[in-house]
Amino acid sequence: MTASHSPFARKLGAFVALSDRELIALDGLHTRRKVFPSGRDMIHEGQTNHSAYIVASGWASSYKILSDGSRQIVDFQIPGDFLGLRSVLCRTADHNIEPVTTLEASEVLASDLLDTFTDMPRVATAVLWAASRDEAMVVEHLVGVGRRDAKVRIVHFLLELKSRLKLVGMATSAGYDCPLSQNLVADALGLSTVHVNRVLRELREDGLLTFRHGHVEIHDLDGLIAMSNFDRTYLDEEGPMLI
Repeated sequence: MTASHSPFARKLGAFVALSDRELIALDGLHTRRKVFPSGRDMIHEGQTNHSAYIVASGWASSYKILSDGSRQIVDFQIPGDFLGLRSVLCRTADHNIEPVTTLEASEVLASDLLDTFTDMPRVATAVLWAASRDEAMVVEHLVGVGRRDAKVRIVHFLLELKSRLKLVGMATSAGYDCPLSQNLVADALGLSTVHVNRVLRELREDGLLTFRHGHVEIHDLDGLIAMSNFDRTYLDEEGPMLI
């Protein structure tokens, strides 16, 4: 798959209309492709001198382990996302990253990034936009965990996933494939697995959505948006800027 058709290019292209020369530069970031099995950390908290990765296929989770052994998932990464970008620039990883599924990703060294950013400032701008968008999602997650009730929290999370996946061609308004277990969703949203199961059952019985067998099927998108007060503004989906 060339950069012009990769999820990474599709994501960056949502902000900047990339030129052929810039797409060729993105190809240069995909020369070291690796495959990681699910369930085994690929980056550890406290690790130094590690690489960043661009996800080509598969899903991953970023998480921290508390002193009592409990886990808080910070976010999930999907195709087109960077893994460990902040940590590689700051030199020490501040969280763990574990593939949720078998994950194929391109290894990117700090020197690769700096060289590309120097030669292609518009690519650097697009990557900064992607990082800023990720930060905005973390802010929404914090608001969700702190202030939204369980049903709204889950619906907002699933609608956000739909928007993220649609950006890279992996979702429609009718639904999307999702490999996340209820346990993973619970650890991301600060809920118990039992609570997540109960809310998903209520959403199915209410004719809003069905999440089972690795697929989210959306029955009433407008109803879900209204119920969760989902405002996509923070995802900045207005299309490429002219820069």
